[in-house]
Amino acid sequence: MQTENIFIVHPANEEQANALTAFIKALKIKFEVMTEKSYNPEFVAKIQESRAQYQEGNYTRIDKEDLQEFLGL
Repeated sequence: MQTENIFIVHPANEEQANALTAFIKALKIKFEVMTEKSYNPEFVAKIQESRAQYQEGNYTRIDKEDLQEFLGL
């Protein structure tokens, strides 16, 4: 039986990471280790700023029929 559950864990150190790996292997559970860093903090800040601007009503709405003109096409 396969479930749709996905568990994301964040070990604080190498010891915890090794213990989790051993535990998961012992249970014969398929797993993968991702070593990618999270998003660039500057990028995250820009996204958060954009969301705040939208919430404040600081955005431009373009109607579909005006889109090509807006894009200069």
